[in-house]
Amino acid sequence: MDTRNDEQERIRRLTEENRLLVERIRQLEAELQRLRELLAGKAVSKAAKRPVFKENYSLDRHANCNVGRPRKRRGQRSTGRRPQEQKRELVTSEFDIYHADANPRRCVLRREQFAWRIVEGRAVYIGYRIYDLPDSKELPLPPGLRTSRSEYGLEIILILAFLHYWIGVSLDHARAVLGFFTKLELSKSQADSLLNQLADDWDEQYDTIAELIALQMIVYIDETGWKVGAKTCYTWVFSTTMHVLYRCGVSRAKTEATAVLGESFAGIGVTDDYAAYKSLFTRHQLCWAHLIRKAIKLALQHPDHPEYAAFLDELCETYHQALRHQRDGRLSVGRAAKAAELLARLRQLCTRHGERIVPGQTPAHAADFIRLQNELLDNPDCLFVFVEHPAVEATNNRSERNARREAEIRKGARTSKTVAGATRRGVILTVLSSLATRFQRFTLDNLLSEVTHWWESGLSRFQQELAQLQQPNAPPPIPNTS
Repeated sequence: MDTRNDEQERIRRLTEENRLLVERIRQLEAELQRLRELLAGKAVSKAAKRPVFKENYSLDRHANCNVGRPRKRRGQRSTGRRPQEQKRELVTSEFDIYHADANPRRCVLRREQFAWRIVEGRAVYIGYRIYDLPDSKELPLPPGLRTSRSEYGLEIILILAFLHYWIGVSLDHARAVLGFFTKLELSKSQADSLLNQLADDWDEQYDTIAELIALQMIVYIDETGWKVGAKTCYTWVFSTTMHVLYRCGVSRAKTEATAVLGESFAGIGVTDDYAAYKSLFTRHQLCWAHLIRKAIKLALQHPDHPEYAAFLDELCETYHQALRHQRDGRLSVGRAAKAAELLARLRQLCTRHGERIVPGQTPAHAADFIRLQNELLDNPDCLFVFVEHPAVEATNNRSERNARREAEIRKGARTSKTVAGATRRGVILTVLSSLATRFQRFTLDNLLSEVTHWWESGLSRFQQELAQLQQPNAPPPIPNTS
């Protein structure tokens, strides 16, 4: 009896334990599921957003995509141009283009061209329908476009070049100005490409201007520091009354000057006393502004030495007397004698010329004073050339003004990134600066009219000037229409 009761109690106890274990397992499984869901939610919130692919990027998608298409050559890049249908959707105006001597009734539509143009200060997308005879080999080009593939008008390229190189703003800021005033959105790569195209078009004009400068009687030269990337270099500026030429991102060696002027320039050069200019010109005029600035510096920095102020006063009086002789139209003869008198006056003034400078003993300011007097009297033939030849300016301010913009841009750390960029800068600045001397007002209308004429005639005014200088009695050159 007792044994039966014990077994029944044991069965009851085991049954209860089994029930409790089943309940515990159910609770643990529920807790495990909750923790899994919580962990999954935390992972999604902490991780980057999962990519959502709207296209099928599987391998079989591309299995037949190139069937019937010509294969692109290795290294060939996509042009990135819009299809014609997309371009037509942007067009706001359309124009028909014919050859000037063609009969419109016999012409047929040969092709279409679309380009951004500036019209009344706003950027508009224009479509050109090009008509010509069915068998014509040379289709007319819409006015104001470089080539049959141009998508931007000349005025846009010139505005961009003016802002970037003439005004001196960065390429990003130039694009921003265009976008603000004209609503034209240019990418940086597009702007860079347009400037490259302009430099390529003007490369021949650059060489022509260099030849014109080499044929002038008077040239003014200055150089200022520049950078190409991290490399320190220079920009040279060659100026005449009608031409300006920039050599950007080059060395300061004499070969940079001889590359433009030749080994010996058959004229008068006006420069500072940099050694590279020695023996480069038939006659050499030193810049008086440099000489006087050195004397002013001594007088201002050392007021306790009255001899410096007295020297400055006498030097300035000699210079002003030379200017009066230069302007005196009655001195048709006797200019050399006046120059000799002025030189004799300077010899009396420079009492410390040739004095020995002893390092560590001669004060720095006294050494500068002696060097200034040596600079004056060691170059006696380079001081009063402007008196003998009134067309020569007594200072190099002409080239210094042209170099000032480059110095300001350099100080603003907006120099060239590459050699190609420095070369492009020199070409575009040279043509813009040389054209600016031709216009009473340097405006976009005048600039655009001039450049458009080059494209239409195939001959620039610089090429015409060079041809006349080389062969004065020859008939006008035949324009290059190639």
